[in-house]
Amino acid sequence: MNLAWFIRQQLLSLSGVGLMLGALFFAAALTPTLIPRSYLTQGALAGGCFAIGYLAGVLWRRLWHYLELPEPSARARSIANALVAGFCVLVVIIALWRSAEWQNAIRTVMKMAPVETARPLKVCVIALVTFVALLVLGRLFALIARFLAARTQRVIPRKIANVIGVLVAALLFWAIASNVLINTAFRALDSSFRELDALHEPERPPPTASERTGSSASLVKWKELGRMGRRFIASGPTATDIGAVSGRPARDPVRVYVGLGSGDTAQARARLALDELKRQHGFERKVLIVITPTGTGWIDPSALDTVEYLHHGDVASVAMQYSYLNSPLSLLFQPEYGAEASRALFAEIYGYWITLPKDARPKLYLHGLSLGALNSEKSAELFETIGDPIAGALWSGPPFASRIWRSITDNRNQGSPAWLPEFRDNRFVRFMNQNGPTVPPDTPWGPMRVVYLQYASDAITFFAYRDAYQAPAWMNAPRGPDVSPELRWYPIVTMLQLALDMAVATNTPMGFGHVYAPEHYVDAWVAVTDVNDWPAEALTRLKSHLAAAARKTPQGNADDDPDRGG
Repeated sequence: MNLAWFIRQQLLSLSGVGLMLGALFFAAALTPTLIPRSYLTQGALAGGCFAIGYLAGVLWRRLWHYLELPEPSARARSIANALVAGFCVLVVIIALWRSAEWQNAIRTVMKMAPVETARPLKVCVIALVTFVALLVLGRLFALIARFLAARTQRVIPRKIANVIGVLVAALLFWAIASNVLINTAFRALDSSFRELDALHEPERPPPTASERTGSSASLVKWKELGRMGRRFIASGPTATDIGAVSGRPARDPVRVYVGLGSGDTAQARARLALDELKRQHGFERKVLIVITPTGTGWIDPSALDTVEYLHHGDVASVAMQYSYLNSPLSLLFQPEYGAEASRALFAEIYGYWITLPKDARPKLYLHGLSLGALNSEKSAELFETIGDPIAGALWSGPPFASRIWRSITDNRNQGSPAWLPEFRDNRFVRFMNQNGPTVPPDTPWGPMRVVYLQYASDAITFFAYRDAYQAPAWMNAPRGPDVSPELRWYPIVTMLQLALDMAVATNTPMGFGHVYAPEHYVDAWVAVTDVNDWPAEALTRLKSHLAAAARKTPQGNADDDPDRGG
């Protein structure tokens, strides 16, 4: 048996219907969704979609045989396969020819420079490698299923043996994937992120001021804060920075952070956070914010710097780390950790806060971005706080699994878009994006204010499994300002595109995707915390200052920040 003969036999064994559906899926995968893609991700996605389309065609052929429907003649099959091959080539060529145009349709709405080419040859090669790898895996599965069925046919009927063969093969593949591949990858990633979290950056020495977390007088040791905790404590505006922009007297904000190394349990770390907050007199400030960070423990400086400026530094914030992993991995492998930690921290802070005189305690708010928003939603229980409610919450980029967000969005007022809903009389919750809210500014609030800051181009917010079989409501006209008019819904493919968009949602310019800009946080915090002592021109000046600062790093570009998004 020579290699050429083997390859020819494998090609002849391919399903014509499968190839046709695969080509259509391939073309659909290259159309625009929410986030611009590189040729590497384009190729992997297109190859995976081709494999899924091919699998659908194979299953159709198997069903045809199973139902014992009439088979076409050899001549008819030969002609049909030739026509299918020509059709597939034509579809692939057209899709690759238009792929750069489709990518630029996304880049245009995000104010990104257009690409001259989508590198179709590289996309094809990567897609082919992906398809072949999945095809080999699929045929290996079929081989094992047939082998098991053949062994069991000796004692049970053939059709039952076939079902058992498929089920056992599926269980075998799942066991190998979950117990070997996934667990091994998880242990490696956990170890890697743990070591990264423990790194001490020389440019961030321990604070010398006794009132700062991590100082020699602090209850929390600097080395136990973790990399993100040290970054959070060492950054942020000072009273001088704030006063230079506002032109008014300001205070140094209070920031409290407790890392995973500071306690064996979430409850122990939460009690330490409370004690450290009391030591720094955080309950004597005007505003107190309980923050739930992202998976790695990262807190978006665009969010917190903004509110500290708006309240002239008279702000205390407290946060607690619950994972080393980034948000997608934390959500996948440790979904209960974030909810447990955010609940423990809120219970400690709220339990002490309600013991204070109402006229001498700060207004209490919740905040979280991404996975932090999801877990922050879970931290406060309605029946616990209904007698003495908090002042409100600002949740940005809430993931699609956020229970409260999902309920409000699904029950939005008729006529309001899914990407920027309005809910009831807008007294309890409002939604904002790059252009602010749709609600008139003089609309009265209730006793509690909740704002969701979200971008229509954020796949982490708008992904849904049901996108596989029905078009999402946020695609209806009118669309969000950062969503391409070229975007179309395709069964199965659109869900896979959005799943990939979630993985690269922080690779967009600031103000799009899952990267929330400080100038948009300004409007959100003004609404949530009832800021009324900044004139319109001063707010404009603040937005410009924060936007310029946020888009600069030591490398000169915030897009180079590897920690952005957590």
